[in-house]
Amino acid sequence: MDRIEITEVGLRDGLQNEKTFFPTADKIDIGNRLVAAGLHRLEATSFVSPKAVPQLADAEAVIGGIKPVDGLVLEALVPNERGAKRAMAANVKVWVAFASATESHSLANSNASIETALERIKPLGELAKSAGAELYGSVAVAFDCPFEGQVGTAQVLRLAEAYHAMGIRVLKLGDTIGSASPRRVKELVSSLQAELPDMQLILHFHDTRGMGLANVMSGLEAGANRFESALGGLGGCPFAPGALGNISTEDLVHLLHLEGLSTGIDLPALIGVGKLLESRLGRPLPARLLRSEPVGTLYDLNASARASG
Repeated sequence: MDRIEITEVGLRDGLQNEKTFFPTADKIDIGNRLVAAGLHRLEATSFVSPKAVPQLADAEAVIGGIKPVDGLVLEALVPNERGAKRAMAANVKVWVAFASATESHSLANSNASIETALERIKPLGELAKSAGAELYGSVAVAFDCPFEGQVGTAQVLRLAEAYHAMGIRVLKLGDTIGSASPRRVKELVSSLQAELPDMQLILHFHDTRGMGLANVMSGLEAGANRFESALGGLGGCPFAPGALGNISTEDLVHLLHLEGLSTGIDLPALIGVGKLLESRLGRPLPARLLRSEPVGTLYDLNASARASG
């Protein structure tokens, strides 16, 4: 394994928690700059109700504004048939359906039980196929729920099997509140690989407690090669108390490159986009690489402070 695929989720999962509307033109500009830096998979927006997530009410405009280049894949969350019709009209080629691993979070996140959420998803497979799109599944609170506590492997496997029965073969595992640990990551990934070997896994970690990159390393050791992250470490879930930002794309790419793994991403260019996003939001973002230089950066001795005496 020497090539890692990163999906940039800053435009969707990153911005959805922002209370002030981030201008559509800025979303498009950031998206195009990310593509120029080598990101070729963006979860660009969501076709949820604008009333539920006003920040993403401009979904069609954002999708239409990001310039197509060879190999670029734009993804969007598609919660139901109404969202599917919008995704079809916008010509989105990867739809992401979502369900929660616990009943409480399902009620908070989608105002429905798990069973009802899955029933809403069932028609999406045929609709995606008719639109020439691929349907992915995602599991929110795959490790812990802010309302019910630790989530068992069996709960996640239940959802994974339900998705599999619908013909879905790509599954995103969301560490929604940033509570996963390396041991649990390895256990969950290994269990899913054993039970559903033809299901591709994408790991989505939040860095609430500073364990995000450690969890990435554990995922790599378990054989995962697809991860999600957000520019600047932006993000959080408005329907999960205590959820803070995603692992930052800058820090993730930096780690992977140090480990000798390829991403196809230009790290200095990516850091530049992160600094631009930071300036447009008007506040510092959590990414470490926005505060420090990449490992290997050298400094001029003559310009450095020296001890006296």
